[in-house]
Order: sequence, then C-alpha cells, then structure tokens
Amino acid sequence: MQEFKLKYGCNPDQREAKIFMRDNSELPIEILNGRPGYINFLDALNSWQLVREAKSMLKIPVATSFKHVSPAGAALGIKLTDDEKKILNVNPELDINKSLTACAYARARGTDRLSSFGDWIALSDTCDEITAEFIKHEVSDGIIAPDFTPQALEILKSKRKGSYAIIKIDANYQPPEFETRDIFGITFSQSHNNSVVVEDEKFNSPVTKNKNIPENAKRDLILALITLKYTQSNSVCCVKDGATLGVGAGQQSRLHCVKLACEKADLRTMRAHPSVLNLKFKPELSKPERDNAINIFLTEDVNDYDWREFFAEQPEFISPEDKKAWLTQNTGVSLGSDAFFPFPDNIERAKKSGVKFIAQPGGSIRDDLVIAACDKYDMAMIMTGHRLFHH
Repeated sequence: MQEFKLKYGCNPDQREAKIFMRDNSELPIEILNGRPGYINFLDALNSWQLVREAKSMLKIPVATSFKHVSPAGAALGIKLTDDEKKILNVNPELDINKSLTACAYARARGTDRLSSFGDWIALSDTCDEITAEFIKHEVSDGIIAPDFTPQALEILKSKRKGSYAIIKIDANYQPPEFETRDIFGITFSQSHNNSVVVEDEKFNSPVTKNKNIPENAKRDLILALITLKYTQSNSVCCVKDGATLGVGAGQQSRLHCVKLACEKADLRTMRAHPSVLNLKFKPELSKPERDNAINIFLTEDVNDYDWREFFAEQPEFISPEDKKAWLTQNTGVSLGSDAFFPFPDNIERAKKSGVKFIAQPGGSIRDDLVIAACDKYDMAMIMTGHRLFHH
C-alpha cells in the first residue's frame, strides 16, 4: 500500500486527505478493517510509539488508550486482583488474567474511563481473544497492534456494525532519521526524537536528600516519562503499580498540568473506595453510564441529582472527611514531568496526591527551591536532563 485516502482531514470541511510515504515506499501498515481517519492515524502512530518504546525498556506487554493525540492512560501487563477487576469494569466471566496484554489494556483504560470513551487502542503485543473480548464491550474507535489472532480479529470486526478500525503495523519498521511536516505552507524538518527518556545511572544520583528509589518506583517513573514523550505538552503524569493514575496534558501552566494529573489520580484512587465498589446500579445501565454515575457520585454535590436514574439502591455517601482519609492512604506515587518545575508549588500539590518519587529534566533557576520542597516531604527526585516536549 503506497497511499491511503482518508474520508477527510481533521474536520469534514477538509475534504482532501491521505497518508503516504514521501519516498514512495510501501506504508508499514495494513488496514485489516474499517476506514481509519486522519485523527485516528495521528492517535495510532503516536500510541504505537509509546507502547513499542515502553515494551523495549520494561520487557513486559504494554497498552495505551489514546484520545486526541494524547494518552488517557497507559499500563503494563500485570495480573488483576478481584477488586481491580471491579474497579476496571471487567466482566466477571472473562478470565482476563490469562492474558497480560488484556490486563495491560484494562488497566490503561481504567486510568480515566471518561476520557477513554471512544478511544484509540495500542498494544505492544499480539491482540489475543481475551483482549478482544474486553475491547468488544468498550466504546472505542480503533486499534493498532503488531498482529491479531484469527479469533481476536473476528471479534473486533464485529464492533461498530463492522466498521471498527483495525490496523496491523510492521513491528520492525523504523522511521527515517529526519521527520517533516507542513504548517501554513511552510515545511518544518527535525531529527526524530530517539532520545532515551532516562539513563539508568540517574536513578543512582537523586538530587534530593532521600536517595532511595526502589525498583518498582524506577519502573513507574520510566512509564511516566515514556507516556509524557507522546503526550501533548505541557504534560505531567502520575503512575503507581505499573499503571498511570492521571495524565495532565496540553496545559500552558506547569502547575495546571500537576493539578490535572493529580486530580485524575485522586479520582482513580477514589474508585477503589468500598462505597464505590458496593454501588448497586440499575441492571440496564451501560458501562459508560456507570462510569458517568461514579464520577458524579465522587465529584459533585450528590444532593443535586436524582439518584433513582442510576441506582437500584440509595448509595452510601462518602463524606469529605472520609474522602480525605481514603486519599491519605495512597502513597508511593511516581510523578514525571516533561519539563522542569519553575516553582515549588508544583511539589506542594503533588504531595497532596501521595507523590513520593519524581523525575523531571531540571534546569530551572529555582531548582534549589524545588529540591528543598521535595526534602521537606522526604521525596526522592531525579533530574533526567531530557526535555520531552511533544507537539
């Protein structure tokens, strides 16, 4: 395939759109089903780079859930506990732990289920039948993976009345050294970002008084930084136990990045609260409706809503004091930033969401103030020396 004509560009008014290789070589993809659009391909190619790089560094299946050219979530293939299955909305009849790839996607989708509504999926490994069964019941636009089992392919082809977009990519494809794009008729060229997000030795030389970064935190910081490498900047990412808790993308202020990532992390943490796990929904509610109901329950004044619309039984409300107590239990969170922190207020906000380990490029004239804020809370922080802007 040397050229693929798209239905339209970013918007329906941009009628002429296609993808092709500038050197007239074959595209490194095969479209197995559907007709992916312009934004679908932006999501597909960015998300594939994320999972490919994370798998290469961490040696475990990786999945991501993308929306509008940024990850809503990313995660490693780690088996799920029974409570995690409830939190992540896994069908009890699906033996999801038989597939680490399925576990990875369920965890990635579970970071921010509202943002993942209508997502683009990327898998580092072959999509198997169990993964496809989980995806079958989620609202999603399409998927990219290096391969699909015949059973998985048939399951996915049944989505969206047969129009679900399925892309197979050549796992061995490497992009050229330089990449170009045109904006307003002017061509930009730059070298492809092949930088390693963090060198191993950086973990041995934290700039804070606390020098202890355990192996699981190193893994989480690497996942955070790789996620940020493919997130629209400015961006900040919180990770725990090999899965993103919250991604703050595309904010002009670094503090707003931190606030957004941490607010999402807090919401994800609250989904594990016993009152949420014991909510009695009306049986006819769909997964997206349940997700909306949970978010309303956790973030709004519950008295402003008619709960009969969602629940078969009146839920047990969570008081502000109970919420604070529950969130206080969440510790050991890793946070990555794609650029330096200009002020220590970022650290103050991160502390409220259980952040213990931080990776950021460094280079601010106020680095000493940021380090002092970390020391105040016994956080461990490394400075990678690599800015990870992505636009």
